Amino acid sequence: MTDASTRDLLLSRIRDVADHPKPGIVFKDITPLLADPKAFTALTDALADLCGAYGATKVVGLEARGFILAAPVAVRAGLGFIPVRKAGKLPGATLSQSYELEYGTAEMEVHAEDLGEGDRVIVIDDVLATGGTAEASVELVRRAGAEVAGVAVLMELGFLDGRARLEPVLRGAPLEALLTF
Repeated sequence: MTDASTRDLLLSRIRDVADHPKPGIVFKDITPLLADPKAFTALTDALADLCGAYGATKVVGLEARGFILAAPVAVRAGLGFIPVRKAGKLPGATLSQSYELEYGTAEMEVHAEDLGEGDRVIVIDDVLATGGTAEASVELVRRAGAEVAGVAVLMELGFLDGRARLEPVLRGAPLEALLTF
């Protein structure tokens, strides 16, 4: 669990941008956090600690901001990093998973050989909103033969109820949000 001083530091480096990407939306911009080495290190350390607590053996990062967070976490935790990308971005054999968006569907992929039996995977992303992307990534990890050790995000947008959608799919694996809005 993240201590109060770390939460305060992270919160102080997240900027609200009104009406982005469309009117009525308040976008949570993490670029000031990434630009601050103390805050970025605190975030990386907090997520790496979760890797140890969950017994993870690999870290999955979700395109695109999840890559920025998950790759240094994997290095800090001494684990392999596995990118989950939008369909058509990875060369070679992949597993794919479709998921629902607000208007339509999308698809994500992982290299089939990067995960397998015996792997305990923590899925890391920047935000949990409606839960569709996280749900698809959990399904991909399982289809690859690996176990889901947990899901960790920097921010959870609680008013979008993604946790309620994701928890049944987790089958008891933990879901950790460092910050909840």
